[in-house]
Amino acid sequence: MSQNVNTPPDKHVKVLHGQGWVGLVNNMGNETTVVNAARVSFGKMKDSIDKRDQILIKYLLDNRHSSPFEHVQYTFIVHCPLFVRSQWHRHRTWAYNEISRRYTEVGIEFYNPQILRKQAENDRQASVDADGELDSNLQTSFSQFNQKSYDLYNELLGKGVCREQARGVLTQNLMTTFWASVNLHNLIHFLELRDSSHAQAEIQEYAVAIKKLIKPTIPYIAEILNW
Repeated sequence: MSQNVNTPPDKHVKVLHGQGWVGLVNNMGNETTVVNAARVSFGKMKDSIDKRDQILIKYLLDNRHSSPFEHVQYTFIVHCPLFVRSQWHRHRTWAYNEISRRYTEVGIEFYNPQILRKQAENDRQASVDADGELDSNLQTSFSQFNQKSYDLYNELLGKGVCREQARGVLTQNLMTTFWASVNLHNLIHFLELRDSSHAQAEIQEYAVAIKKLIKPTIPYIAEILNW
């Protein structure tokens, strides 16, 4: 039975005031996998970890011995604005497959921010709380502009313009959906960078959501990393 790609899986966390979400499709491996990979040179395997293994995991993390963590894999499905997608895809250690607006016009949605932030005066890439200084009508204008781009898109399609060109009028707040797979080592690095005050607020929400999703699969590692 098929379903709309904009429908999240059972294991998911909503973000962006419910407009976006990230879901856990599946995962392979756990903390026992990390320990067995680290101790494979001794020719032994374990079914669970004990206190000694927890010490080993902490040692591996503290000393950046990354290869044992590469044997644990996660696949997520992400529903986010295009600008978040662009930031995410800069992490080239992930594998991605994304919905294509060349092939379908089904399920088009736009992100309409509930809060508008001001540009930081001393940091080109940062924003700060507006504290009521911005015109409240700007949010309405934001939403109206998204709708106008969608109306023009539909007009172009209605007059026979191909999808691959018509999509060019859709805004950067167009929501997209993609699959993303990554090993635990590279996922930890991603989360260090994206759940950070230096990251854009929107992608921070996704990073925090991922921590919630995977914490039950790696509880001791999450504790060490203060998740």
